[in-house]
Amino acid sequence: MSGLATGLCLVLGIPLAWLLARSRSWLTEVLAAGALLPLVLPPTVVGYYLLTALGRNSGFGRFLEDDLGIRLVFTWQAAGIAAAVMAVPLLVMTARAGFESVDPELERVGLTLGRSRLAVFFTITLPLASPGVLAGVALAFARAMGEFGVTLMVAGSIPGRTRTMPLVVYDAVQSGDMALANTLALILTSMAMLAVFGWTTRRIRW
Repeated sequence: MSGLATGLCLVLGIPLAWLLARSRSWLTEVLAAGALLPLVLPPTVVGYYLLTALGRNSGFGRFLEDDLGIRLVFTWQAAGIAAAVMAVPLLVMTARAGFESVDPELERVGLTLGRSRLAVFFTITLPLASPGVLAGVALAFARAMGEFGVTLMVAGSIPGRTRTMPLVVYDAVQSGDMALANTLALILTSMAMLAVFGWTTRRIRW
């Protein structure tokens, strides 16, 4: 689930981070604000929006189920989507800083040498911005692994299908299995600390 969420974050977050780093129009500022909304909205509100968008009550949800035969609500794919929505702001913010650290003049030189914009991005921009991008990926993965509220609303807590580590921690506490809760909490905390440490050290290098 965390792998799917991180993959979705890369597909959506990297282009958005690059756009925000290279454009200063009012539209990009609106996009930047929208990308950060999951960080400030209550998880229940984000979960409600996702549940409404992916369920049969929306045109998109009915299209997925009736025309494509895809049912997302209460599946592991929905858990991945929910985690990605909550994690992508961290990737966007960190990767944007990485792209902003790249001198646009280097990109213009690449274009004058006959390289396409896509080639310039993959051979110049992305390698130079890689410290910020990789730090963002680490933070997004850790955030996706720790997601609880939105995942619970959209995917539920189905054993063997949609139950994530944070949900197992919650169930363990509810059932009094503190040994399991302590073990999983320590694992989640360790992964989060590694992600934050990686982000901090890359920020220092800048």
